[in-house]
Amino acid sequence: MRFLFEDESFSFEALRAAGFANDGGADLGEVIAAARNIPEGDEEAWLREWRSTAERVHAIGNRALATGHRVSAREALLRASNYYRTAEFYRRDDPADDPEVKLLSGLSRETFATAASLMDTPVEAVRIPYEDTSLPGYLFLVDDSGTPRPTVVFTSGFDSTLEEAYFVIGAAALRRGYNVLAYDGPGQGAALREQGMVFRPDWEAVVTPVVDYALTRPEIAPDRLVLLGYSLGGYLVARAAAHDHRLAALVLDDGLYSFGQAHTRFMPPFLWDWVQSGRDDLANPVLNLLMRTSTQLRWALRNGVWTFGATSPADYVRRTTDYTLDGVAHLIDCPTLVLDAENDQFFHGQPQEVQAALTCPHTLITLPEAEGAGEHCHMGAMARFQQLTFDWLDTTLASKAHLNS
Repeated sequence: MRFLFEDESFSFEALRAAGFANDGGADLGEVIAAARNIPEGDEEAWLREWRSTAERVHAIGNRALATGHRVSAREALLRASNYYRTAEFYRRDDPADDPEVKLLSGLSRETFATAASLMDTPVEAVRIPYEDTSLPGYLFLVDDSGTPRPTVVFTSGFDSTLEEAYFVIGAAALRRGYNVLAYDGPGQGAALREQGMVFRPDWEAVVTPVVDYALTRPEIAPDRLVLLGYSLGGYLVARAAAHDHRLAALVLDDGLYSFGQAHTRFMPPFLWDWVQSGRDDLANPVLNLLMRTSTQLRWALRNGVWTFGATSPADYVRRTTDYTLDGVAHLIDCPTLVLDAENDQFFHGQPQEVQAALTCPHTLITLPEAEGAGEHCHMGAMARFQQLTFDWLDTTLASKAHLNS
């Protein structure tokens, strides 16, 4: 699917931004207006136009807030948050020290926090104890009654942010009577940008304290706790569920068996051999050459170096081989939904590998291109993804309750 751009990466990221319109994260006209001023593959223009759009919509929100128009302020600030996130997406030359990245990511968090304070349902910013520090999170509650409810613990992916969780799953969950506990783990959002934490493959070390925290909350039903992973989060939560058995259900959007294997698709065998054998003196020049020819590859390798704490593109790719379900997938014991996107440009074939390795009750669903849902994580088809996910969860949790009664 091509959306507004021929460049595969620009097309996908524009579709991602626009797709969040379902739950207030964008307005289609604003997306089209921003995109038409961005030449193909021009990363500086991408930042300029999305930043300009974000600033304009942010100002609308501030004016509405100052004049007492609460709903209008909330709606504008939600869109601004998504546009600020989109603006800094390709700024990956030196993101750890780039003032533009710090500014735009901070504004994305700030505008969302203000919008959250204006929501009609309770939203609580939380800090989840983790090792010798804490992880930032949001607890989205159906209401303020204190009634224990089924709750989705949301784990984002390789480049997602905590705030994005609301558009992906939060609003849809609340409409269906589910709470959502979302967090930034190491390598993600503010945990990366503000605390300098990078990804780790043993994600059970992250999810276990998150679940520990969830079970202290009276609003969360302990027997109806769902773990959902988005993009790379599909591996992270599966790895965690293999070790933490307090979950009622698991959702992988999409299934990812081996992150390292996903990288072999763009690499000739000789290059993969150099990476695996540590011949970075040979591998990095070739990777740098490949990065010049592909927006997607250039972004992915630069983002990987940052989020994995790697020293070079070759070092990053080598580290991805630790992110595998080999030898652990069979330990998952809760009902599992494995989602697949027909035209997934990143994880093609991976959901089927996850399915083959699972021994727990599981369901694999492929969403097709013909329904507009064939892109990675079903971008542009959020309503279809949410419908499938929650219909499956409703049925699965009801069945477990019946068996336990």
